[in-house]
Amino acid sequence: MKFQDRDWLSWLVWIVAVGLVTLAAILSWQRGILGKRSPLIESNLSPFPTTVVLATPAAETINLPVYGLVEMYKFVQRQVTLYTSIPSRPSYDPINYTVGSGDSVFGIAHNFGIEPETLLWSNYDLLKDNPHALALGMDLKIPPTDGIYYQWQKGDTLESVSSQFKVDSSVIINWLGNHLDLTNPQVKPESWVMVPGGQRQFQQWIIPVAARGSAGVSSGIYGAGACPGGYDGLYGSGAFIWPANNHTISGNDYWSGHLAIDIGVVTGDAIFAADSGVIMFAGWATGGYGNVVAIDHGNGYQTLYAHLNSVNVSCGQSVRTGQVIAAGGSTGNSTGPHLHFEIRYQGGFINPWYVLPAP
Repeated sequence: MKFQDRDWLSWLVWIVAVGLVTLAAILSWQRGILGKRSPLIESNLSPFPTTVVLATPAAETINLPVYGLVEMYKFVQRQVTLYTSIPSRPSYDPINYTVGSGDSVFGIAHNFGIEPETLLWSNYDLLKDNPHALALGMDLKIPPTDGIYYQWQKGDTLESVSSQFKVDSSVIINWLGNHLDLTNPQVKPESWVMVPGGQRQFQQWIIPVAARGSAGVSSGIYGAGACPGGYDGLYGSGAFIWPANNHTISGNDYWSGHLAIDIGVVTGDAIFAADSGVIMFAGWATGGYGNVVAIDHGNGYQTLYAHLNSVNVSCGQSVRTGQVIAAGGSTGNSTGPHLHFEIRYQGGFINPWYVLPAP
């Protein structure tokens, strides 16, 4: 080999050697950089190939070979929840409901999110504004909103009906469930319409209780338990006790259509005089009350106890606070045992919760 050839070969060997050393240095430096943890990105090195979690709705795990700088990142999986937003739309149609055991106007109304007045007003043909007319198996109309569900009568007009129920005629026209033509609203007789926000006066049915010394109540009208009156006897203190051992509501609470509270009892439970006084009603009453006891306390207060299984007192008898006057039951129009308890003052009704001790 000539000298020039050997010289050229030597230079080639030196160039290759320098290149290898340089490459080794670069690789060593790169590995040192990759081996360090960034304060922002945590490296999770693994042998090639590695597993990559693709952030897909199905959260698929796919094996892929990954090389280079990609491996310095720890992939973050994003959980995707597929959800379709469906707006909540109000109901515009009434619901039919069959009265069951233990039902009350107050309880049914509460369960359907309407006022008890609405339930009474919308079922006048069955209840006649008397919550005690409720009976097992009765089919009620549950309006979709508060107001009056009304059956249109011959001769009715939008103006007359809206005036009767104290609303503007536009609320009847614009209620979608009434399906009225906005340009020419016409309602056929016998069809039902919703009167949102409508109201009217109740036609209250109550058992009158005569004050002591005065004439009694007609038994021909109000039932055999009515007393002839003209009595005198013990006077009340004005401080009341609970008329039953149970102090919770079972049925109707006090509201404008039910001027009493219904206290939960078991048939046969003792019923007590809430204050001293004289018996002014003792026995059967009409109007769905069943067996009734009424006491005149001689100080402007009177109390009434209804749906009794039996009565332990008689007309004109004086009773003391806490004395057993009857047994609880479910007589009259009642869907289950309870005590209908009224407190009256100077001829008006007061909420028993205002004068009874805290339960």
